[in-house]
Amino acid sequence: MQERKYHAYTLHNYKQIPQIQALTKDQLEAIEVVGRVLPFKSNNYVVEELIDWNNIPDDPIFTLTFPRKEMLSKAHYNAILSLLQAGADEETIRNKAQEIRLELNPNPANQQHNVPVMDKIKLHGIQHKYRETVLFFPSQGQTCHAYCTFCFRWPQFSGMNELKFAMKEADLLHKYLLKHPKVTDVLFTGGDPLTATAKILSAYIEPLLGEEFSHIRNIRIGSKTLAYWPYRFLTDKDADDLLALFEKVTKAGKHLAFQAHFNHPIELSTDVVKQAIRKIKNTGAQIRTQSPLLRHINNQWETWAQLWREQVSLGLIPYYMFIARDTGAKPFFEVPLKKAWDIYRKAYSNVSGICRTVRGPSMSASPGKIQLLGVAEVKGEKVFVLRFLQCRNPNLVDIPFFAKYDPKVTWFDQLQPAFGEEAFFFRKQLPKEKEETFLWE
Repeated sequence: MQERKYHAYTLHNYKQIPQIQALTKDQLEAIEVVGRVLPFKSNNYVVEELIDWNNIPDDPIFTLTFPRKEMLSKAHYNAILSLLQAGADEETIRNKAQEIRLELNPNPANQQHNVPVMDKIKLHGIQHKYRETVLFFPSQGQTCHAYCTFCFRWPQFSGMNELKFAMKEADLLHKYLLKHPKVTDVLFTGGDPLTATAKILSAYIEPLLGEEFSHIRNIRIGSKTLAYWPYRFLTDKDADDLLALFEKVTKAGKHLAFQAHFNHPIELSTDVVKQAIRKIKNTGAQIRTQSPLLRHINNQWETWAQLWREQVSLGLIPYYMFIARDTGAKPFFEVPLKKAWDIYRKAYSNVSGICRTVRGPSMSASPGKIQLLGVAEVKGEKVFVLRFLQCRNPNLVDIPFFAKYDPKVTWFDQLQPAFGEEAFFFRKQLPKEKEETFLWE
């Protein structure tokens, strides 16, 4: 296959896209305004092979990657628009954009509390929220091939350096893992770690294959690359080196879990993504899939059923349906929890058992990863039934608990305990202000 050159489109050069001329004046204005607050980046593969430009603005991949007016509140949108129309200088616009960003909950689920300290050094490139799993953010992978408009890590790409997770010191990661023998999983995340070179990734990963890291059983890579730039595994200059690294991991007896983000079936439809999937699977890696449930993108049960069926037919394992985190453009994308459960249940009931490896709807909130199990009537009260799939306190995993039913609620923090209780059971054991404590240490 002939090498395909990667070309990124941002706020500075998006007008070079030939199809952009079909957009209306208002749609172009929205890109300029919203793109000043939320990060915007697309690429030639997304633009040419995934977006249906005859279905703008309703095309799901267009909405997934291009700013739309509704992604900001009217007040925030008009504040930036008025500055642009008045010819304000860039510093003034940047300052206003920063004010707005701080109002969009840029630190959802208190992620900063997940950053550990070792030898009095705060490890800003690591999150360690759950006992068995460490997240690592290689500094060379803190961008993406294109930015998702719903992304909860949007501050990483918006110049909010105080909220950025990144670290380049491989020795600090390895030293930390040696000090925590209960850690079994290392998740390389970002941004997208596969925007880094194979050589850089090897420096982080290959030492973990040695005997001294025998407690590390699973190496995970969280990536949107398969959906946004599958040529990474086919024709990029170090594509073969990257695949060789994957194979080296599996031959060393470690499990390599490629956690792929697919938000819509169209991302699985091209020949190149199918070829890339085969290449990865041939290394011995396992590909698991996940996505948030998003209004305007995939909020129909039929879409999810198709997504899971297509994934399984390609040898992928459906893993998670998430609820979009309460940050950034969430009001544009959010779906009430009751509707999310209805969509999940309907899709789940319309696929075969081999597709039912998926878990959801799941919310990554401050105390842990919480699954909505359904709606029930208990003691004459209509309630949401929930459980922890993961928790800072591992002793609380898989214990059902109940919240008042409210058809308008869209996120865990809006829920109230059922049956007149003052607090959820886990907050009785641990005060809310100490929820960030690592109870597994």
